[in-house]
Amino acid sequence: MQTLGIALMGTGRMAQVYGPKIIGHPGLRLEVIYNPRRTSAEKATAQYGGRPMDDLDAALADPGVDAVVIATPTDTHVKYIERAAAAGKPIYCEKPLDQSLERVDRAMAALAAHPVPFMLGFNRRFDPENAMLQRAVQSGEVGPLNMLMSWSREPTPPPIDYVRASGGYFVDATIHDIDLLCWIAGERPVEVFAAGSCKFDPAIGAEGDFDLTMTTLKMPSGALVHINNSRACSYGFDQRLEAFGEKGMIQTRNHREDPLVRWDGTATEARQPLKHFFLERYDQSFYNALNEFHAAVSEGREPSSTAEDGRAALAIALACAQSARKGAAVAPAYG
Repeated sequence: MQTLGIALMGTGRMAQVYGPKIIGHPGLRLEVIYNPRRTSAEKATAQYGGRPMDDLDAALADPGVDAVVIATPTDTHVKYIERAAAAGKPIYCEKPLDQSLERVDRAMAALAAHPVPFMLGFNRRFDPENAMLQRAVQSGEVGPLNMLMSWSREPTPPPIDYVRASGGYFVDATIHDIDLLCWIAGERPVEVFAAGSCKFDPAIGAEGDFDLTMTTLKMPSGALVHINNSRACSYGFDQRLEAFGEKGMIQTRNHREDPLVRWDGTATEARQPLKHFFLERYDQSFYNALNEFHAAVSEGREPSSTAEDGRAALAIALACAQSARKGAAVAPAYG
């Protein structure tokens, strides 16, 4: 197995997700952790290994670095993509590419000018159950697809500082569902209709954002895709999918801390709590995504989650936000 030396960009929450996955993968070696604040890089290397660096040029030029994992704040992604591509390093980048189509196009121009393997971290494609459902749909198990539905509800609203920097609920959260469901359906919508309200945290509404949304995507085939999102859910991190076709229906179910279903004199079904949040529910998917990146780079092929996928998902998410504010259907701006 080819071993890739990795420069991990960032030391925040998502870097803390990827750090353990990198060091746990037999084909990846954590060579460098980069942060312009050296003390942060040193703290992270003490936890995960590698060498701390605060000089970006030196990190990218390091002979031990074969590829880059970008897990920094969204507004820095384009800068690191441009620099890593110019240095000839394969890139894995946490979603989204950016919050604006103009800056996404800048990143894609850099990748066109300096062709390197690039993968966008839409990790939910790599969740084992989601991937099984996608294969079942694409193999025709349910027949021609009529409806595809996603329930994606978070346990509690995020801090308001996070909301202010998030790009809005559709760009921050719904974009995961958009990418996942377009991938499952094998097509992208010609029209979207979305509605949103603020039911849980008035501070989110004061920022002009939503904490409760419903989205419908109309596909070229005529299939309808429904997404419902909530920033609060009293019973945990609710994550379910349903594919309904002419031949039948397939569902994925929530993950619980205890998967057993018990029957006794007091209860006749599962009463265990759900996985708390995405870090627990989708833990395996981050490892699987990095495994896909490693395989693509090693085999000299394009990774399965591309920059073009990221641009399309952002265009759809922005159209959803526009629709929710206009109260009318909107066509995504793919061009």
